[in-house]
Amino acid sequence: MLVPPADSIRELVFPASAGTGSRAKPSPIECEIVDLFAQFRNPLLRYVMAIGLSVHDGEEIIQEVFLALFNHLQLGRSRSNLRGWIFRVAHNLALKQRFANKKAEATLNFDEALANRQPDLAQNPEQHAASSQRLQRMEAVLRALPEQDRCCLYLRAEGLRYREIAAALGISLGAVSMALARSLARMQRANQG
Repeated sequence: MLVPPADSIRELVFPASAGTGSRAKPSPIECEIVDLFAQFRNPLLRYVMAIGLSVHDGEEIIQEVFLALFNHLQLGRSRSNLRGWIFRVAHNLALKQRFANKKAEATLNFDEALANRQPDLAQNPEQHAASSQRLQRMEAVLRALPEQDRCCLYLRAEGLRYREIAAALGISLGAVSMALARSLARMQRANQG
């Protein structure tokens, strides 16, 4: 899922004025929103998909997140830790959407998981079978993790720091640390087995 260049995004968001051929100059906040969208669209989409939403639902949530961010900045509210703010809003909206869709379990809809299931031509059949079994164990462990642990793991994989994860999920730093330690220990045991 590629994001078009910022100039293309600006053109979509701020099209040429009808009939005049001139483009209205975007405000600094609008430019900032476009830049943040280009930076965070893919990580947000991966994150909401990891929570169990479809691509379509994820795209809708991303639009809502950036509309909320625009309103947040227009009202002159805090600009500190916008990355954490963006992920927290996306997290909350994703949980609401998942509840509305009545999904009991989060499912993995990653293109990477599909690509990993394709045979590696460099491996012999025994190596491929071992790799496939290891991948299945890891996926089973990931699905079996408590939701909070899984969310912490996904947010950490997206590059968020512990404090940002804590803020995004509304939990303590200690809870983030414990969740990540538990998750990584389980993943490591599955990888060795």
